[in-house]
This record gives sequence, structure tokens and C-alpha cells, in this order.
Amino acid sequence: MTPIVTSLLSNDLYKFTMWQPMLHLMPANQAEYRFVCRNQPAFPLAELKAELEAELHALCQLRFSEDELSYLGSLRYIKPDFVDYLRIFQYQSRYLRVDTRGDELLASAVGPQIHTTGFEMPVLYIINELYCRRLDQDASLKEARSRLAAKVDLLKNADLPNHRHPFEFFDFGLRRRFSSAWHEEVVSTLHREVPNYFRGTSNVYLAKKLGITPIGTMAHEYLQTWQAAGVPLRKFQHAALESWVQEYRGDLGTALTDVVGMDAFVKDFDLYFAKLFDGLRHDSGDPYVWARKAIGAYTRMRIDPHTKRLVFSDALTFPKAIDLYRSFGDQTQTGFGIGTDLTNDTGAPPLQIVMK
Repeated sequence: MTPIVTSLLSNDLYKFTMWQPMLHLMPANQAEYRFVCRNQPAFPLAELKAELEAELHALCQLRFSEDELSYLGSLRYIKPDFVDYLRIFQYQSRYLRVDTRGDELLASAVGPQIHTTGFEMPVLYIINELYCRRLDQDASLKEARSRLAAKVDLLKNADLPNHRHPFEFFDFGLRRRFSSAWHEEVVSTLHREVPNYFRGTSNVYLAKKLGITPIGTMAHEYLQTWQAAGVPLRKFQHAALESWVQEYRGDLGTALTDVVGMDAFVKDFDLYFAKLFDGLRHDSGDPYVWARKAIGAYTRMRIDPHTKRLVFSDALTFPKAIDLYRSFGDQTQTGFGIGTDLTNDTGAPPLQIVMK
């Protein structure tokens, strides 16, 4: 059987965009990433151990092709020395640990952070696809296609208000997708059927293959890394944001706000950063409260919120995204990163898995 991972581009864009400054600024960092399942699976995940080990062995045989490296190099924010690093990069099984504890599946990546950071997404979507293979495939895909068609109809027939800014959404569903084939079908369908709303995918492989925009900037791990990077703890957000500004010089300007909460973030996000970053991303807590705080912060700094973008990415569905757009689309630019509801909406409860 063909391995689940056939290209090292099958990763979220923000893994690459965090990887690059990690290579430049902290190449000696050591880190540990641990897999966690937050809900009750339909069968013990420990049963997947042998299959997971085989898939990870196949992952560790892959290298970036010159065509893939050329694509990454064509993104203006990816630097030539990072491409050169990826040219010689290969995942190493020595940094992986897979075990079981009773019914629980244990997986971790321990070692140099510039190596272990890349394992997060493949480990998650491999486990998820192995899990979903044990479900009724025909029934699952039939239901998934029906639900996707309903989402497309909703978007085509949505009576969206005539706001100053358009409704736009992105695919953020790599980590918990039903399968790689279904993920591609979802993204292809959205790209074909609702191109006026669909703006891209976090999956770099699909972005390249389908000729659409790769989407992503930073995740929690980047800011959290700065909590242990030798700066005073109270200054970690300032240090992380400053390093990002220096690395990307105006590109990739969406800052994640919820590592220690929006109130603490706003205290660090002063006029300097507010002018340099294009917008903010929400990933936990009440999105309506968060958006009002964000708009209020910009207003207090005398920055027109219409010049900034608020990106919502916490457990979104289309009805929720549309309601948020109705609430804020006439006050600021908005964007909606939709994940599991796009790539694993089959009627069966999806796994709630992370690797932190």
C-alpha cells in the first residue's frame, strides 16, 4: 500500500514559516512534542502502533524534490539559505518515540527543535487517517460528500450583507483530515465551486498541486518557544513578535494572540507592532469578545480597523463563520480558517488530537 505521506510538502505552511526563523535564531534549541488525544476514540488507539511505526519509517525515507524546493523558493518570504537547508534535510527516526500504555497510544518527537518541529502535522494526520480507515469508508465518504455539497449550497445561497469587506475563508484542515484523497477532493471542490469566497489552504502540497494560495503565519509553538529562549518571561511575546518582524519584513503579518490570553497580548501589542502587523488571529475563547477587544485596541491607538484583518480559526463551522462576518465584516477585514468541519465531517465524532 502507498504510504500516507508521499511528499514533505504535505505540511501546514506555518510549520515552514516558523521553521525558518527557528533555523536562523535558535538552531541549538532542544524540544519535545507529545501526541495527545483529547476525546474518547471508537477503539483503542494503541491498536495503531505497528501501522504508525511503518508510516513514520516511510516518512523518514523522503527528501524534498528539486521541484518542491523551487516552489518553496518562489514564495518571496522563504529565504535561499532555508531552501538550501531543506535540500539536505531528512526526518530522522532517532528523534521519534512510539509506545503504548494500556489502550493509549503514545507518540513524541524529542531532539533538536529545527528537526522535531516538522513531525507534528505528519504524526497527527497519519494517526487520523489510520483511525478513519477502520470506519465504514463507503458510508463515511457518502455522508461527507453530502455534507460538503450542503456547505457549498449554503455559501452559494447565503444572503450575506453588503459589508465593506468581503467574506473569505481558508482550509485549515490538514491535521484532522479523514484522508489525503478526501482532503484534495474538498479543496478542489471549494476552489471550483466557490472561488469568490475560498482563498487558499494551509496544506502546502495541495496549494502547489492545485495552483492556489498557501495560507499561514505562526502558531502557539513559536511564541511558546520564546518563553524558554533566554528572555525575561514577561517579555516573551514582545521578543517573539520582534523576531518575526525582523525575519519577514512585512510579509506574513498575522499575529496569534491567545498564548496567554488577549488581555495580556494587547498590553504587549503596542503601536509599533500594531502598525507592522496586518492583523490578528483568534484561536480560543469567545470570538465575539475577542474581536471587540481587537477592534477596541486598534481604535485606541488611532489605527483604522478597516486597514487590519481579524482571522478566526477556532473550531469554526460555516454558520458560525457567517455569523461572525455579519457581526464584524463592516468594521474590519475578516478571514475564516475552517478545519475539521471541512476535512473530516462524516457524521462520526472526529478525534480531537494535538501534538504540543
